Amino acid sequence: MTGFRKASSEDIASVVSIYQKIHEEERKGKLKIGWLPDVYPVENTARAAFERQELFVFEEEGKITASAIINQSQVDVYADGIWQYPAKAEEVMVLHTLVVSPDEGRKGIGSKFVDFYETYAEARGCRVLRMDTNEKNAAARSLYRKLGYREAGAVPCVFNGIPNVNLILLEKELRK
Repeated sequence: MTGFRKASSEDIASVVSIYQKIHEEERKGKLKIGWLPDVYPVENTARAAFERQELFVFEEEGKITASAIINQSQVDVYADGIWQYPAKAEEVMVLHTLVVSPDEGRKGIGSKFVDFYETYAEARGCRVLRMDTNEKNAAARSLYRKLGYREAGAVPCVFNGIPNVNLILLEKELRK
Protein backbone atom coordinates (compact mmCIF):
# COMPACT_ATOMS: atom_id res chain seq x y z
CA MET A 1 0.00 0.00 0.00
CA THR A 2 1.17 3.51 -0.76
CA GLY A 3 -0.54 6.60 0.54
CA PHE A 4 -1.70 8.66 3.47
CA ARG A 5 -3.80 7.34 6.31
CA LYS A 6 -4.52 7.66 9.99
CA ALA A 7 -1.83 5.91 11.98
CA SER A 8 -2.40 2.56 13.64
CA SER A 9 -0.87 1.64 16.99
CA GLU A 10 1.67 -0.48 15.09
CA ASP A 11 2.90 2.68 13.32
CA ILE A 12 4.02 4.46 16.48
CA ALA A 13 7.42 2.73 16.57
CA SER A 14 8.09 3.77 12.95
CA VAL A 15 7.10 7.37 13.67
CA VAL A 16 9.36 7.45 16.75
CA SER A 17 12.18 6.03 14.63
CA ILE A 18 11.78 8.97 12.24
CA TYR A 19 11.90 11.40 15.18
CA GLN A 20 15.09 9.71 16.41
CA LYS A 21 16.73 9.83 12.97
CA ILE A 22 15.94 13.55 12.72
CA HIS A 23 17.39 14.18 16.19
CA GLU A 24 20.54 12.29 15.17
CA GLU A 25 20.89 14.21 11.90
CA GLU A 26 20.49 17.47 13.82
CA ARG A 27 23.10 16.36 16.36
CA LYS A 28 25.50 15.70 13.46
CA GLY A 29 24.77 19.16 12.03
CA LYS A 30 23.14 17.77 8.87
CA LEU A 31 19.73 19.26 9.75
CA LYS A 32 18.78 22.45 11.56
CA ILE A 33 15.27 22.13 12.95
CA GLY A 34 15.57 23.29 16.55
CA TRP A 35 14.17 20.19 18.25
CA LEU A 36 15.73 18.51 21.29
CA PRO A 37 16.11 14.75 21.84
CA ASP A 38 14.26 13.53 24.93
CA VAL A 39 12.19 16.75 24.84
CA TYR A 40 10.32 17.04 21.52
CA PRO A 41 9.23 15.20 19.52
CA VAL A 42 9.39 11.93 21.45
CA GLU A 43 7.40 8.71 21.71
CA ASN A 44 4.74 10.38 23.84
CA THR A 45 4.25 12.99 21.09
CA ALA A 46 3.24 10.25 18.65
CA ARG A 47 1.36 8.14 21.20
CA ALA A 48 -0.76 11.05 22.47
CA ALA A 49 -1.60 12.13 18.91
CA PHE A 50 -2.53 8.54 18.03
CA GLU A 51 -4.83 8.31 21.05
CA ARG A 52 -6.56 11.52 19.93
CA GLN A 53 -6.81 10.01 16.41
CA GLU A 54 -4.77 12.91 15.02
CA LEU A 55 -1.62 11.07 13.93
CA PHE A 56 -1.28 10.50 10.19
CA VAL A 57 1.37 8.64 8.24
CA PHE A 58 2.58 8.20 4.70
CA GLU A 59 3.26 4.57 3.88
CA GLU A 60 5.24 3.56 0.84
CA GLU A 61 5.74 -0.09 -0.07
CA GLY A 62 4.96 -1.18 3.49
CA LYS A 63 7.28 1.36 5.13
CA ILE A 64 6.28 4.49 7.08
CA THR A 65 8.33 7.32 5.59
CA ALA A 66 6.55 10.41 6.98
CA SER A 67 4.17 11.50 9.70
CA ALA A 68 2.27 14.54 10.91
CA ILE A 69 -0.33 15.54 13.45
CA ILE A 70 -3.43 17.17 11.99
CA ASN A 71 -6.11 18.76 14.15
CA GLN A 72 -7.87 22.00 14.93
CA SER A 73 -5.79 22.80 18.03
CA GLN A 74 -4.05 26.12 17.65
CA VAL A 75 -0.98 26.59 19.83
CA ASP A 76 -1.59 29.23 22.52
CA VAL A 77 0.96 31.64 21.01
CA TYR A 78 -1.10 31.73 17.81
CA ALA A 79 -3.03 34.47 19.62
CA ASP A 80 0.01 36.69 18.91
CA GLY A 81 -0.02 35.99 15.16
CA ILE A 82 -0.49 38.70 12.58
CA TRP A 83 -3.07 36.72 10.68
CA GLN A 84 -4.19 37.93 7.28
CA TYR A 85 -7.00 35.38 7.28
CA PRO A 86 -8.89 35.66 10.56
CA ALA A 87 -11.22 32.75 11.16
CA LYS A 88 -13.37 31.09 13.77
CA ALA A 89 -11.67 28.16 15.49
CA GLU A 90 -13.88 25.64 13.69
CA GLU A 91 -12.76 27.06 10.32
CA VAL A 92 -9.05 26.44 10.99
CA MET A 93 -7.07 23.23 10.50
CA VAL A 94 -3.55 22.97 11.88
CA LEU A 95 -0.57 20.87 10.79
CA HIS A 96 1.89 19.92 13.55
CA THR A 97 5.16 18.00 13.64
CA LEU A 98 5.47 17.12 9.97
CA VAL A 99 8.41 14.73 9.67
CA VAL A 100 9.91 12.92 6.70
CA SER A 101 12.53 10.26 7.32
CA PRO A 102 15.97 11.64 6.47
CA ASP A 103 16.43 8.43 4.44
CA GLU A 104 13.58 9.57 2.19
CA GLY A 105 14.41 13.26 1.80
CA ARG A 106 14.25 15.13 -1.48
CA LYS A 107 11.50 12.92 -2.91
CA GLY A 108 8.64 15.41 -2.54
CA ILE A 109 7.02 13.56 0.35
CA GLY A 110 6.80 16.73 2.48
CA SER A 111 4.99 18.58 -0.31
CA LYS A 112 2.65 15.63 -0.83
CA PHE A 113 1.91 15.54 2.91
CA VAL A 114 1.00 19.23 2.89
CA ASP A 115 -1.27 18.60 -0.10
CA PHE A 116 -2.94 15.76 1.81
CA TYR A 117 -3.38 18.09 4.80
CA GLU A 118 -5.02 20.75 2.62
CA THR A 119 -7.42 18.23 1.06
CA TYR A 120 -8.21 16.80 4.50
CA ALA A 121 -8.97 20.28 5.86
CA GLU A 122 -11.12 21.25 2.91
CA ALA A 123 -13.16 18.04 3.20
CA ARG A 124 -13.92 19.01 6.81
CA GLY A 125 -15.15 22.48 5.93
CA CYS A 126 -12.07 24.41 7.02
CA ARG A 127 -11.14 27.50 5.03
CA VAL A 128 -7.92 28.53 6.77
CA LEU A 129 -4.76 26.47 7.24
CA ARG A 130 -2.22 27.21 9.94
CA MET A 131 1.07 25.72 11.04
CA ASP A 132 4.30 26.76 12.67
CA THR A 133 8.00 26.01 12.52
CA ASN A 134 11.11 26.99 14.39
CA GLU A 135 12.78 30.08 12.94
CA LYS A 136 15.96 27.94 12.61
CA ASN A 137 14.24 25.53 10.21
CA ALA A 138 15.10 27.26 6.94
CA ALA A 139 14.25 24.17 4.85
CA ALA A 140 10.68 23.98 6.18
CA ARG A 141 10.19 27.73 5.81
CA SER A 142 11.32 27.56 2.19
CA LEU A 143 9.05 24.59 1.46
CA TYR A 144 6.01 26.25 3.01
CA ARG A 145 6.67 29.49 1.10
CA LYS A 146 6.83 27.51 -2.17
CA LEU A 147 3.51 25.89 -1.27
CA GLY A 148 1.80 29.27 -0.86
CA TYR A 149 1.97 29.79 2.91
CA ARG A 150 2.68 33.23 4.28
CA GLU A 151 4.51 33.95 7.49
CA ALA A 152 2.23 35.61 10.00
CA GLY A 153 4.85 36.60 12.52
CA ALA A 154 7.60 35.26 14.76
CA VAL A 155 6.65 34.63 18.37
CA PRO A 156 9.27 34.04 21.08
CA CYS A 157 8.19 31.17 23.33
CA VAL A 158 8.98 27.93 25.08
CA PHE A 159 7.77 25.39 22.53
CA ASN A 160 6.85 21.92 23.79
CA GLY A 161 9.53 22.22 26.47
CA ILE A 162 12.18 23.72 24.15
CA PRO A 163 13.30 27.11 25.52
CA ASN A 164 14.13 30.23 23.52
CA VAL A 165 12.26 29.35 20.34
CA ASN A 166 11.22 31.96 17.81
CA LEU A 167 8.16 30.24 16.44
CA ILE A 168 7.30 31.21 12.87
CA LEU A 169 3.53 31.18 12.33
CA LEU A 170 2.26 30.34 8.85
CA GLU A 171 -1.12 30.50 7.16
CA LYS A 172 -2.89 29.89 3.91
CA GLU A 173 -6.46 30.42 2.82
CA LEU A 174 -8.10 27.57 0.98
CA ARG A 175 -9.72 28.24 -2.35
CA LYS A 176 -13.22 29.60 -1.93
